[in-house]
Parts: sequence; C-alpha cells; structure tokens
Amino acid sequence: MRLEESLAAHNLTREEYDAIVGKLGREPNENELGLFSVMWSEHCSYKSSRVHLKRLPTRGPRVLQGPGENAGVVDIGHGLAAVFKVESHNHPSFIEPFQGAATGVGGIIRDIFTMGARPVALMNSLRFGPLTVPKNRRLLSGCVAGIASYGNSMGIPTLGGEVVFEDCYNLNPLVNAFCLGLASKDRIFLAKAEGEGNPVFYVGAKTGKDGIHGATMASAEFDEAAEEKRPTVQVGDPFLEKLLLEACLELMATDALVAIQDMGAAGLTCSTAEMGARGGLGIEIELNRVPQREAGMTPYEILLSESQERMLLVAKAGREAEVEAIFKKWDLDAAAIGKVTGDGLLRVLAAGKTVAEVPNRALVDEGPVYERPMKRPAYLDAVAAVELPEPTDLEETFVRMLASHTIASKHWIFEQYDHMVQSNTIVMPGGDAGVIRVKGTPMALAMCLDGNGRYTYLDPYLGGATAVAEACRNIAAVGATPVGATNCLNFGNPEKPEIMWQFARAVDGIRDACERFDVPITGGNVSFYNETEGKGIYPTPVVGVVGILEDATKRVRHYFRTDGDIVYLMGNTDEELGASEYLKLVHGRNDGSPPRLDLDTEAALQSFTREVASRGLMHSAHDLSDGGLGVAIAESLFGPLGETMGASIALETPRRADGVLFSETQSRILTSVPSASADAFLALAEEHGVPVKRIGVTGGDTLEIRVNGTSAISKNVDDLREVWWNAIEKGLLR
Repeated sequence: MRLEESLAAHNLTREEYDAIVGKLGREPNENELGLFSVMWSEHCSYKSSRVHLKRLPTRGPRVLQGPGENAGVVDIGHGLAAVFKVESHNHPSFIEPFQGAATGVGGIIRDIFTMGARPVALMNSLRFGPLTVPKNRRLLSGCVAGIASYGNSMGIPTLGGEVVFEDCYNLNPLVNAFCLGLASKDRIFLAKAEGEGNPVFYVGAKTGKDGIHGATMASAEFDEAAEEKRPTVQVGDPFLEKLLLEACLELMATDALVAIQDMGAAGLTCSTAEMGARGGLGIEIELNRVPQREAGMTPYEILLSESQERMLLVAKAGREAEVEAIFKKWDLDAAAIGKVTGDGLLRVLAAGKTVAEVPNRALVDEGPVYERPMKRPAYLDAVAAVELPEPTDLEETFVRMLASHTIASKHWIFEQYDHMVQSNTIVMPGGDAGVIRVKGTPMALAMCLDGNGRYTYLDPYLGGATAVAEACRNIAAVGATPVGATNCLNFGNPEKPEIMWQFARAVDGIRDACERFDVPITGGNVSFYNETEGKGIYPTPVVGVVGILEDATKRVRHYFRTDGDIVYLMGNTDEELGASEYLKLVHGRNDGSPPRLDLDTEAALQSFTREVASRGLMHSAHDLSDGGLGVAIAESLFGPLGETMGASIALETPRRADGVLFSETQSRILTSVPSASADAFLALAEEHGVPVKRIGVTGGDTLEIRVNGTSAISKNVDDLREVWWNAIEKGLLR
C-alpha cells in the first residue's frame, strides 16, 4: 500500500506521520502506525479541544480526582465518594443502534467500577431527528432497547435523562450515557502503572475482531457509505460484564491490585500505553498470551480490537495466583500477558518477536495539539428579532405544545428501564432530577443531564452557560446542592473554523457558569465530527451535575400533590420567545436570541429553593425550561403513577398572552406551597432577593388559565394528560 493510501486509511496527515518518524527516529511499521492512528485520533487525544478544555475549572474542596482518569471523584461525606462521568457513543449508535447504545452504557459502567466504585445509577441524554422520518423511529427504538438491555441486565437503575427531537439530528443521533457509582473515599483505584517487574494481567472477555478502528471511525465525518462501517461497532455482553464487575470489586478488596484500566476506545493499545505513561514506566506484552475468540488474528487486529468487557490490570509480583483464583471463581479469563518495565516503552511481542516498540509518552502525551482557526459563523448576522402573529386559539396551541415529542411524556422510553433495582430510587423518572438514597446514611444523591443545542447554535456562549445553569437548577429543585459536574461536548467537524468558534465559546460559557455556581468539572468527553454528508448537528454541550441532599426525607417532587396549595412562580418572566420550542413547533422557525441568563440571579434562585426545601415549606418545585410556564404548569398536574390534580391559574402581562405562557426566560421555578407556610416562604424570598408571584391554587379536575382576566385555557386534566402521555407512542406507530 502506498504511503498516502495508508495514511488515509489510518486518518493521519502527512505532517502527523513526519512527527511520528521524528519521535521514533525511523519509519513506523504497520502495527506501530496503527497504534499512533488510534492514540492520536481526535477521540483519544483531544488534539483539537485540549487547548480550550484547560480553561474549565476542575478543582474544589470536594474533588478527589479530576479530569485525566477514567472518571471524576468527589467526596460526599460519611467516608464515601461519588464517582461519575458522561460519555458519547454517537457514531456507533447511528451505524448499529442497539449495539452502539448498549456498548455505550457498558463502557461508561466500566469507567466507574475501574475506579473502585459500585455503579448505582445510570442516565442518558438522547437526540434524534423527527419521528415523521421512518429511520428515526428505528434509531429511537433500537437505541432505547440497547440501553435498556445493558442497564437492566447489569442490575443498575436508569433514572431518566433527556430526549430531544430536532431536524439536525436526522443523520447524526446523539447517545450520551452517564453513570454514577459509590466507593470508599480511601479506596479509589487509578490507571497508573507502578513497580518494575509487576505482572500485567488481561481479564474479562476474549478478544475478537469487532470494533477495530472504532476510535478512528469516531474521529471522522460520515458519508453515504456510513453503514458499511458496521464492523467497527463493538458487540456487548452485559451478563459477562456483571461478572467482570464483581470480580474486579472482589480483587479491589484485597491489596494485590496496583493499577487498573478499562479496555475501551483503542482497546489493548490505549490501556497499556496510558497506564505506562501515567506511571512514567514501560509495559511489555506478549500477544500470544491474549485470550482470543477467533483464530488467526494478526498483531494489528489484537492491538486495535475494541471487544467489550475487558480490563487490563497491574498486580503485585507474587500475587498472581490470587488474581487468577478470583477471576476463575467468576468464570473469567485472567491471563498474565506481560510486565511493567523501566524503559518507558510499549513493547509488543508476538511469539517472542518484537512487532511494535513505541515510547508510551509519544502515544499518550506527545500527540499533536492544534489551535485550529476560529471564525464567527456568518448565519448569526442574519438572526432576526422575533416578530410573530399571536395564535388565534391559545388553547389549541397549548395542546399542540404538550404533544411535542420533545415536551411529551417519555414514559414509553423510561418504562423500558428498570429504575427501581437496588431499591435506592426515591424520585421516579420524569422529574427534574434523579434521586437515590445512600444506604447507611441519612443522605441522598441527585443527578441530571441538560443541554440545548438550539440555544447553542444561536449563541454558543449562552448555550454552554445555560446548560450548566439548568442542570444546577434541576438539582436545586429537588432540594440538593450541586457538588460536581461532567460534560459531553457534541459538535461537528473541528477543522471548520465556525465549528471551533462555537466550541470555544460554549466552553467559555460552561466555565463561567461552573465558577459562579462553584461546581467543578471532574471529567467528561468531547465528540467531534458529528456530521454526515456535510450536514452537521447543532452544537450540543450536555452537562451532567451531581448534588447532595443531606436529608433524603426532604427531597421535593415536581408535581402538585395537595388540594388548596398556593402556586407561586419564582423569578420574573420576560417575553423571550427566541430559540424556543414554541417558536419551532408553532411557527416553524429557529431564530432570534435565546433567553438571557444572569448568573447572579440564577444563583440566588437556587440558594432560595434549597433553603425552602430544607425547611419543608413547599410541596412541589418544577424548573421552567422547554415550553416555558405553560408547559411547567401542565407537567405539574401529572404525577408519575397516573395521578392528576387540577389548578386555577391567573396570569397578568402587558404584552402577548403566548409570551407569558411560552417564553423560556431562565432562572424560574414553579412551586406549590401549603397556605400555612406562605408567610415563611415569602419572608425567605425577600431575604434572598428572589421575586415571587402568587399565580394560582391547586385542586379540582380541570386546568383553568386566565390571562389578564380572560379565559385562555379551560381543559379537563385527564384529557390533557392523555395528549401528553401518548404523543411519542403515536409518533412511533405512524
């Protein structure tokens, strides 16, 4: 094969090849070129994003481990740590929806238990094109089935997340998977090789030919031949991973383990090189000792395979029999395939012959770092002010909003997930955040994922900041305090200056919001090249936030539960219909400016909400986001088990009725407060400087909304719930 053809096949530039030759002092062989191909891929090296990610805040008093390891770790008290991360599996899910989504879940679970934590919760953030397109219906069904299959089989509850439908995700669905685990704070394990002469073990499933060049595939745009890349998608086995989890945790309970690393992207290559580089040491492996499920595999295929359910670990010399016995008990392969060396090299042998020899640091730490050109997109100059005709039938418009697939109930999705396994779930899916109790303590952990690609497309800085603000607001709405964040940054081709400008501005927005809310980023993932046939997604930063609720009994639900409660709107409403779900759904437009965000106003609202929750002064709290106040009111009428409650609402506005109902003004929460607590609630609002307005009362079986004294909406609650509850199923059955 000519050099140019080989470089194209490995997704390497000529300049990168020349750098490889300079580091080796010679031409690389085919195996070594494969090593550099995956390790210097965008997916593994972050070569386009690294210069920008350095601006994110990553330290804090609770942070035990920040970016750079398999997952982030924060101290949650009681001698415990929360270990969590979110990652993408976008490209594989487009090619093979079930396996792509399933192995995305499997990979993020391994990232968590690699650190010594038992996984206790899963969430996901999903984006698809409209369900009017048959392929999108197949993608949604396949991805959800894959997520459910893996999480349910592992016995880990899936607490919810977010699902968005938008035209730009037609050819590039997004599947972002989040996992959280619990560990003893003094028993965190790292992927850092130590101890020259210590044995290196391969444990778990056998290696096959699936997933070869998966990392490289995820670092390039797709074209019309995208589905031909199906062999690059891994195949998962959750039942085997369950055995691997238990075996690893059992080994971690001994003192025989030195370091451990998941074989995820780039497989055996990445795990060996990264463990060696982090420890400043070398690793030598013999490929003939690697358990294989296919005959005749070449060194290249073994090194680059991304077969699932595999781990690499370094054990203490002399403890080999103990390691082997534990994995044999769980009916898993455990093969000593090499040793730690002192020369800093990744040395790969096959039948005793050296087939690759590369400095670990060259693969891991010395890859290219690009400060790519940036340019503000020209389309932003044409974003118009929002001037709209008012709807002639506000009630009909309101019902249409509840039937929007982005707004409608996601029960068809989350009912496929087991959210009660492990018996820790104390807030059902569909609320503002997932909440689990931490057994043996009085506390609970809250978690959520948020992002808005439409906002980010029209104002990347604001989109990044709003993703953080909304995630933290959802954590506050259940009564918890945010303590750490992770992000999954989904963007198009970074070689396009406009995309890099969007990315850099979104990172700055995330940075400023995280600093204002004192929520450090402990890790995450960048997914570039979400483009097919030149058509890219909206820039879509997804932010996951974890919060602590010191008293689990004080968690707050999102729905009305008691007749006669006073309904208050916390925060002021402006007429901000730009980039809104209402604008897109009713008027078919995506323009205007996204709603403004004042970080100080947001911080005050969240602090006030947490204190009200801690004092038990409110019965419900629900964040206002997609669809604004009207949708938040409707969602507050519907309980998770089919229960409903009506409300009588009176709104005043000097402007448009659709503006007060569907504006997506930030920094607002809808709450219901028992009348006996109203005075204390109002006093706290004044103390925190948060504007609150009484807008109604709960009760009955209808929703009545009056605007400026005129009836705008009068509907039976059960009828509204039927529209909202069944919309996605109807979309799938069309």
